[in-house]
Amino acid sequence: MLREYAMVFMKRRDLLRILGGWMSTLPFSQLGSADSGNSGYSASTSRSANIATRQDNKPLTSLFLSGDVMTGRGIDQILPHPSRPDIYESYLRDARAYVTLAEELNGTIPKPVDFNYIWGDALEELARFAPQVRIINLETSITTSDDYWPGKGINYRMHPDNIACLNSANIDCCTLANNHVLDWGYAGLSDTLATLKEAGIASVGAGQDNSQAQQPITFETASGARVLLFSFGSQSSGIPSAWAATDSKAGINLIAEGSAQWIGQLASIVPGMKKPGDTVVCSIHWGGNWGYEIPAIRRRVAHQLIDTAAVDIIHGHSSHHPVGIEVYRQKLILYGCGDFINDYEGIGSYEDFHGELCLMYFVCFNTEKSQLDKLTMVPLKMKGMQLVRPDKQDKA
Repeated sequence: MLREYAMVFMKRRDLLRILGGWMSTLPFSQLGSADSGNSGYSASTSRSANIATRQDNKPLTSLFLSGDVMTGRGIDQILPHPSRPDIYESYLRDARAYVTLAEELNGTIPKPVDFNYIWGDALEELARFAPQVRIINLETSITTSDDYWPGKGINYRMHPDNIACLNSANIDCCTLANNHVLDWGYAGLSDTLATLKEAGIASVGAGQDNSQAQQPITFETASGARVLLFSFGSQSSGIPSAWAATDSKAGINLIAEGSAQWIGQLASIVPGMKKPGDTVVCSIHWGGNWGYEIPAIRRRVAHQLIDTAAVDIIHGHSSHHPVGIEVYRQKLILYGCGDFINDYEGIGSYEDFHGELCLMYFVCFNTEKSQLDKLTMVPLKMKGMQLVRPDKQDKA
């Protein structure tokens, strides 16, 4: 670990070696430091605080953050209400083929599975940590629409009747500013927004126009603290420029990553919204799928968000495996959380990155001192399209 910048650059198996057991808790002091109005949609959560919060009697806000949750395509096919399996890829034309690949590698999946199945051992960890707010990046459209985006190549969709798979993990919010939420067109986006709302799950980063897509969400916890969540999608993650929401068109909150305009806009509104005790989370879908390097421009953007826009936690995703972690001015930057749930078993590409391994991120933020208190990372593994504990060979 490079203490000068508090950066963590490592391959996924190296990370599991450092974690050692099933879990690693990294207090702020261990990570080090690089430098020793209208809040939109509002939601509340009554779940109790993190265990450490109760034991230590600290003024903490606790969060669960994950990378990409892809409940479409193969995952959707094993759930109780699968969509039509038609897909439009050069690789495969039937979503059920991804189930077959997974079964060839890890054995028969008991289809249809119940809605809890895909979360597997993650449910035990969620119950143990009891985070006040649970946030995932949902990389799928929830729709019965057949209007797939032409030329997109990969099209994820989950049947709306399978929405209970998200409720089964008590997910509070899905960030939607990513490169799959419009895979099935504008009808698919509308269905996604409506289905999440009906299920009582908040969404952020997409909407029927630019105003809705840019609107943050505010969570009020049982302790009275608030979490302000913003969601952005960068073109560097492969989001088509046509997906940008406008004043008259639905879409996502799309940014040009290195542009000063969106950072300045955020800096102009957050200080007026943020109250003492609030935690501001900026969730960004950025960068490519594979590789560990973090471009200098991305670090610069992350630092600017903290320095000028009063952001406390940067929740980065798009990479299919975890990448660097930084603590800068006592704030947390997760540059790439990695995939959390996907249907990649048996595909047979990029094996060196071990895409089956994933992490849960439990963040405790000290609201009185406005700084990171603790980051706990729990490693899991996708096997049989279910999250399970990694075994010894995964850490070897």
